[in-house]
Amino acid sequence: MAEVENLPRSHQDTPDEEKQLDTNFPNGTAIPTADGSTTGGSQTPTWEWRDDPANPYNWPKWKKNVQLAMIAITAFSGSLATSIVSPAHSQFMDQFGVSSTVAFLPLSLYVLSLGVGPVLGGPLSEVAGRRIVYLIAPTLGGIFSLACGFTHSFAGLCIMRFLAGFFYAPSLAVGSGVLNEIYYPAERGLPLALFILSPFLGPGLGPVLGVFLVDRKGWPWTQFTVVFLSVFTLIWVIIAPETYHPVLMRRRMKQLGLEAPKQPPFMSVVSQFLTIGLFRPIHMIFTEPIVGVLGLYIACEFGTLFLFFGAFFLIFEGTYGWTLVQSGLVFLAVAFGCVLGTVVVYLCDRFLYQSKVRHFPSNQVPPEYRLYSAMFGTLLLPTSLLWFGWSARPSVNPAVPIIAITLFACGNLSLFISTMQYTGDVYHRTNVASAASANALIRYIFGTVFPLFGLQMYRRLGTGWATSVLALIALILLPGPWLLFKYGKKVRAMSKYETASY
Repeated sequence: MAEVENLPRSHQDTPDEEKQLDTNFPNGTAIPTADGSTTGGSQTPTWEWRDDPANPYNWPKWKKNVQLAMIAITAFSGSLATSIVSPAHSQFMDQFGVSSTVAFLPLSLYVLSLGVGPVLGGPLSEVAGRRIVYLIAPTLGGIFSLACGFTHSFAGLCIMRFLAGFFYAPSLAVGSGVLNEIYYPAERGLPLALFILSPFLGPGLGPVLGVFLVDRKGWPWTQFTVVFLSVFTLIWVIIAPETYHPVLMRRRMKQLGLEAPKQPPFMSVVSQFLTIGLFRPIHMIFTEPIVGVLGLYIACEFGTLFLFFGAFFLIFEGTYGWTLVQSGLVFLAVAFGCVLGTVVVYLCDRFLYQSKVRHFPSNQVPPEYRLYSAMFGTLLLPTSLLWFGWSARPSVNPAVPIIAITLFACGNLSLFISTMQYTGDVYHRTNVASAASANALIRYIFGTVFPLFGLQMYRRLGTGWATSVLALIALILLPGPWLLFKYGKKVRAMSKYETASY
């Protein structure tokens, strides 16, 4: 990711989304509409959106950073709610009389809802703007989390958890769109890294906070804590303004006495979003090697991470005799590893990717150079899993497997950020959103399923062999980014979708 720096604007560094809206219309030139079409007018006053102070690209840096803080805090709150209930697994079994597998449903159903929520939230953000999505997320997410804390039914708990995640999910999905609407491409490197880091820090820190709450207050307080975080998040959302360009343009045109374009029909937006967000992603999973291979790789490692939310307590309590709280503190290694992964991506970008950029015309850098940190991550993943599996034994200091956990989280985040950057550079226009949706679809399905069989696998195979199975999966998928680095251009040329040709 490139360093954040203030560069003079030009049409060369103007993103596609602004070029579509950047229309100068003095004396009868076209007025841009929400879908990029135009309406003429012979007596239209001079006005240019690109230079208007209401354009988010022209906001002062502090205002952009407030927006970044808002989307990062929302993503952190919504993702922390995922794993904060993982230490309550045993309490669920005792209080509700459910099996070990069923006791993971409050965790798994929340993860599943994160993949389902954007189907409705996406069209809403395209019609009413981003801010309404962010207002709904902590409000309804917090209300349903409050209901979770007061429920006395396990079925009710599962339903409320699913609904809480469902309303938080769209805010995670549209965050990258918000960044595209306020930062120029040359400025997005560090903000994008911070935004991606926040939903990974949430699951890592969730169990750390959850163990103290479960141990001292009981599992309902994990949900009340989510409510408190939601209130804090809502304050930031209220402070942060709207960023969606078509909505802001319509408001600005009305202020200037110009005829504002009509909004597209809601059902047409829903139809388009279902195509981009559901049907096309499913097609790309099975027909696009880049989407399918990278999506499967990320999904397996994402599922492994969520599997550990239950397995770590079993391993460290059983192997070292640690308490619930001591075992929960192990997840600090996951959070620290995510921070290291962000640093790795930055260093690879700074010293490897940027050195290649100079040799190519602007905006024509081969996407494969984005894969440096992914290739580094592929080496860490199987190595760290084998390290962890066979070092987590009474005769070995517990610091040794904890270091392995840190390296796993580092490799996982390096792989994720790098491959998402690569996919974004490979595909063009709405195909980028479809590829990202395909990745999210597989990722959340695996994140839902893996915890449901994790404990049984560890109990039957033991820590060493169970983790070796996970390492074998990572090893089998390891060549993917390396092969794409070497043959990616040929693979792109065979795509049925519009891709980068350079």
